[in-house]
Formats: sequence, structure tokens, C-alpha cells
Amino acid sequence: MKFMKLGSRPDTFYTAESVRTISSEVSSDIIIQVKGTRYLLHKFPLLSKCSRLQRLCSESSDSPQHQIVQLPEFPGGVEAFELCAKFCYGITITLSAYNIVSSRCAAEYLQMTEDVEKGNLIYKLDVFFNSCILNGWKDSIVTLQTTKALPLWSEELAITSRCIEAIASKVLSHPSKVSLSHSHSRRVRDDVSSCNGTESLRHKSASRGWWAEDLADLSIDLYWRTMIAIKSGGKTPSNLIGDALKIYASRWLPNIRKNVHAKRETESDSDEDSDSASESTSKHRLLLESIVSLLPAEKGAVSCSFLLKLLKAANILKASASSKVELATRVGLQLEEASVNDLLIRSVSRTNNMMYEVDLVMTILEQFMLQGQSPPTSPPRSRLTIERRRSRSAENINFEFQESRRSSSASHSSKLKVAKLVDRYLQEVARDVNLPLSKFIALAETIPDFARHDHDDLYRAIDIYLKAHPELNKNERKRLCRILDCKKLSMEACMHAAQNELLPLRVVVQVLFFEQARAAAAGGKVTDMPSNIKALLTAHGIDPSKHTAPLSTTTSIHADDNWSVSGFKSPKSTKNPTLRMKLAEDDLDANVVPRDEIGRTSRFKGLLALPTQPKRMFSKLWATNRTATEKN
Repeated sequence: MKFMKLGSRPDTFYTAESVRTISSEVSSDIIIQVKGTRYLLHKFPLLSKCSRLQRLCSESSDSPQHQIVQLPEFPGGVEAFELCAKFCYGITITLSAYNIVSSRCAAEYLQMTEDVEKGNLIYKLDVFFNSCILNGWKDSIVTLQTTKALPLWSEELAITSRCIEAIASKVLSHPSKVSLSHSHSRRVRDDVSSCNGTESLRHKSASRGWWAEDLADLSIDLYWRTMIAIKSGGKTPSNLIGDALKIYASRWLPNIRKNVHAKRETESDSDEDSDSASESTSKHRLLLESIVSLLPAEKGAVSCSFLLKLLKAANILKASASSKVELATRVGLQLEEASVNDLLIRSVSRTNNMMYEVDLVMTILEQFMLQGQSPPTSPPRSRLTIERRRSRSAENINFEFQESRRSSSASHSSKLKVAKLVDRYLQEVARDVNLPLSKFIALAETIPDFARHDHDDLYRAIDIYLKAHPELNKNERKRLCRILDCKKLSMEACMHAAQNELLPLRVVVQVLFFEQARAAAAGGKVTDMPSNIKALLTAHGIDPSKHTAPLSTTTSIHADDNWSVSGFKSPKSTKNPTLRMKLAEDDLDANVVPRDEIGRTSRFKGLLALPTQPKRMFSKLWATNRTATEKN
């Protein structure tokens, strides 16, 4: 830290009966009142350097021997006034980054300019400020912090802006050219110099963002202005900006959830406590929204985990909708980096009883699906999607254009990761008894079909939801299971589904026959139904010993839907009266579909499609089994 001493006389100020005075053989002839403190001083040393005191004394009607001057709004208070007074008497004073702001504002108030006397206090303070304070790293930061006590005066005298410019220039310059006096920054400098001062290590130290921890001491308004100045320089990598914001957020946004719970507990307490908690929440909200506005536009500048932590904080602090949308958009651009715990955003709304903010996650998924290009295996993107991307903010246009040029394989890989992430997220939120069925289905359908190589995780989520919502009726269970593709279930999942009494019977039949078809297609032997399947069909009033008629092989099959079992879609195609009645009942219920679900029925029309060859094999095998049974 730099400091400067002025004057040579010893300090002879003292307090007597609540009055500050100075030891002197000459009696005092002026009384100065500064914020409740009286000073008995002498006109000659003061008026010879303070133009304002000259004017006030000339306008005063008091006796010349005991004039009283009132200074009610003195900047910096009694400490700053006494420093200026000691300078007038030639008493030694020490100036540093901690008191230069108040001293400079006080000198400006007293008009201690060069017009009054050469080498006056304002001139000496400006020389010290320009040559020492602005050239020092820690000095600039401390001086900038002290401007908070006198914001209007500091802005008018350009102290705040000049400190910000000095700090930004040091961040943008080579660290070897910066006078680092802070302990953390000094350690970095010592580490660099201890290794022969090589340029590579200097650049390495600069790449670590050596300045971020020091700037984290600033209040949010000063920090915001400083970061804007650093970003406008265009020399600092976006990832360093992101690291600096993360350090600042971890410093000033700790234990938000605990603070909110404490606030709720004190809502029934006194109004004073409630106002205090509300003020604290408002400050944190402003801080959070300021951090969001500083986030770099480049993808990957900050981690997805950090963005989701900010989103959780924004949800708790009830930040503005624009801040939430901005965070959700940025999370969507790199959603493949997220974990399930990151996406579990607790709901703080009192209008619904859901445990998690599913709507926010839905917004994130929508943003993820809008960015990038679809892989060749998926349907071509429509013009509407392109127009949506063009309507995004101008700040991200160049970035999005570069991202859209990425290889389709990278986009496809990210969608595969997100599909797994969403299915595991569904397993967590499915336990919420207040989660509506429509939201669960909407989340699952956000992922395109090609992104799910298997449906095991989705099946687990459906199973958990069915267990947590036993009140679902038959149609609702069917509606839920329409998002499940039995062809993509593993053998273990099929075995579990075949014994799952919560699933609709039609789904169980699909699983059973697909497993039989898969075994036949693999060249294996098609055996009789497993005992657990027989028990399940028996529980539903179906005699498993009476197999259905051979499946039709003449049914025309669409090229994109060559897995339909028309023989089981129509009740007339089976000779088992109980099974025919059950499936007819299912078809009747399936026809009663809400208006908003009509568009989804096409997906359900092909319950299960068996290849032509497996159908013939089923017909022969079951006919053989039936003949053998009749002979016995």
C-alpha cells in the first residue's frame, strides 16, 4: 500500500469539554461546527488555504473575535475536516488509499485550490492519486471501495470512473507491468518470479484470472461497472470472465436456501424482522440479476452446473422473468453437461404443491432442441425452427451461427446424452404425487425418438409414476404408456414389465409377443409362455392354454411401421373369447380420447409390429403346439 506524509509539526489537537482545539499561545478566534463537533481554531491558517471559509466569514454578522461557522453537510465528517485543518496548521498527516477519497472531497468542499495558495491540498492530493493510487493494484481497489461512502462526490470528481479505468487497464495488461500489493496477487507474482521469470509462466499466471479474487471484494454496483469495462476491452477470454463471476457469486450468494427458509419462519414475527429479511432478499436479487447480465455470450464460458445454480437461486429469490429465461436459454445450449441433481430445482411457489419446477426444465429442453442441427437420421428441420433461432438476441447471433456449423455427429451425441438425462430426471420427479400426468408426458415427448436407443430408463420412470399415483384410471394409464416403445426394452425390462400389474393389459401383451418375436428372429426356439405370464393372463380372466389364431401374414405393412400386429388390434382375429372381449374393451376405451390427445393416437395405432417371418413362425409353432395338445 502506498502512503504520503504532509507537514512536519507534531499533532497538538486535543479535546476539552467536548470541544476540539489546538495547543497554541494565540487565543482562538473562530468556532467551526461540523456535525455535532465544535472546533476552536484560528482564522489565519485556515482562511489562508480555504476559499469557502473566507467567504463564510465575510458573510457572517458575528463578532470578528468569535465568529461561528456552521458546516452541517461536510463530506467525510469530522475526520476529514480535522485532516484538512491539520494540513492548514502544518501538522503531519498521512494519506493513503483508505482516506484519500474523503480528504479529496473535503478539500473540494473547502475549496483548497491553487487560486488560494500554491501547493494547496487539492493539488497535492491529485498528484498522489495520479502517481501512486492509480498505479497500484490494491490501492486502486481500496480507493474504489471507499467511494461508496461518498458516491455523489466521488462521481462528480471522477474518482470512481478513474479507479475503474485503472483496474480494467491492469487486468488487460501484462501482469508483470502491474504493481500487485494484495496478498493473493503478490503470491502469484512471487511464484512467477521464482521460476526465472519466464514469459510462459507469466502468461500462465495471467490465464488463471489472478484478478478475480481481488475484485470479488467490491460491492455489486462497482463490480458490475468494472466487469463491463474489462469486457469492453476485448482482450480477456470469456472463460476467465466466467471464472470471475463464479468466484464473485460464491462470495456473495451463500446459503440462499437457508436464508429463504429463515425468512419464511420470521414472516409471523415482528414487522421489523420481516422488513429486514425482505431487504436482504432484494439485495440478493439485484446481485443475482447483475451477475446474469454479465455472463459472456460464448457457449462454455461458464459451466452448466454454475448456470443451474444461478437458476435455482433466481427461482428462490423470485428474480425477474427475463433473468430466468436468459439462464434457461444458456443452460439449454449446454444441457448435455448437466446432471440430474442440477436439474432438480425445488419449487418455492405456493400456488401449486409440486416439489420441483418442471416448467423451468421444460423451457430448458425446448431451448436445447432449438439449437444446433439435427443428425442425418432424424427428420429435416423445418423453417419454423430456423426462424426461431434467428429471432434470438443480437448478442448471440454470431455465436449461434458458429454453433450451427458444428458437425451433425456432435449434435446427435449431445441429444443422446440429454435423452438419458431426461429419463433419469423423470425417475426423480415421478415420485412427486402432485406432478400432473400431462407434464410428465410432455417432458418425455420433448426428446425425439431417435435419441432414445433404449426405453429402459423411461420404463422405470413410468413404473415409478404409476406406483406414486395409484389413483390413475384406466385411460390415464394407457395415455401414459403410449410414450413407451416396447421394441426398445431390454430383456430384463421386458421380464419386469410382463409381471407389472400396474401396466395396462395391452402393454403386457405387446411385451410378451415382442419377446417371442425377438427370440424367433434370433433363430431361437419359441417356447411356451412363462409361468408368470400365464398367471398374469389368468388374473385378467384369460385362459393362457387357449392360444390365439395364427397371425395374419397378408396384412399390408407400411415401410415405416412394419411392427404392427393387426391380428391383435382387431378382436375378431382371435378365437379366445375372453381375450377378444378384453382387447375389444381396450379398443373402445382407446377411442374415447380427449381432443388434445387425438394427434397422439397415430403413435398408438401400431401396438406391436412383428416381422413377416416371425409371424409365420408363430403360426406354425402355435399350430403345432395346439395339435399336440389336442392329441393328448
